[in-house]
Amino acid sequence: MPDNIPAAQKSHLYMVATPIGNRGDITQRARDVFASVDIIACEDTRVTGELLRGYGILTQGKLISVREHNEREAAAQLIERLGVGLSAAYASDAGTPGLSDPGARLVEAVRAAGFRIVPVPGASALTALISAAGINDSAFIFEGFLPHQGGEREAALLRYASEPRTSVFYESTHRITQCLERLATLCPTRTLIIGKELTRTFEMIVSLPAAQAPAWLAEDKHRANGEFVLALAPAPELATTPQVLEAKRWLEALAKELPPARAAKIVAKMTGVPREELYRSLAGNESCEE
Repeated sequence: MPDNIPAAQKSHLYMVATPIGNRGDITQRARDVFASVDIIACEDTRVTGELLRGYGILTQGKLISVREHNEREAAAQLIERLGVGLSAAYASDAGTPGLSDPGARLVEAVRAAGFRIVPVPGASALTALISAAGINDSAFIFEGFLPHQGGEREAALLRYASEPRTSVFYESTHRITQCLERLATLCPTRTLIIGKELTRTFEMIVSLPAAQAPAWLAEDKHRANGEFVLALAPAPELATTPQVLEAKRWLEALAKELPPARAAKIVAKMTGVPREELYRSLAGNESCEE
């Protein structure tokens, strides 16, 4: 028999997960908390207000804005209210707060002030994809959204290309084309699982070699619309043979003078070792510079 925890207690902050698309994914506990707290702090009062009104939850006078740019200042105001015995909930626009969403600074400040933080778990794009991905190895890494900037972005993709565990990350509609094209170059034979618009009307989950991903995206002009979660299969180990050892020696020498992609291409032609494996090996070597 599950514990029947009271919906909201004085001077508690509840971190509440909300649906990532399908509004039916709200939990009963989340609804009870939202209905019973004194304050509802949220990333966007318009988004959360509309969501809660759809469930018939009254929000008048409860909603306050706690956005990423004002999180520390808003936390101070919320702490004052907790201090006089009020209860509060926090919700990001969608999904689980603090997981590639605002909320971490708020939790840090409230906990430091001595108040209890209570998680109210629920929807998450990360766990939604993992549950439907069929990943046999339970180990995976997650770093949230790919960086926007060129250098940081390329460094992240190189890490995923050499990562021995499944790499899971988010990507936006504005950069998904470039992302898939780069993965197709870095690791064309690796399995890539693409989750698009999870839990929404046009949800898609596909599994295919990374080399085929750009063509899949281009098949439909609407396919690039929406938010994406991607899971890239682990990098296989590079076998240790005389041929590979020779290739690695050449690669180490050339990488000091040439960009990694160029060095890997030359050594692949010289030794017959696949360029993908050489490039991945080079990407995992932190001493190499672009």
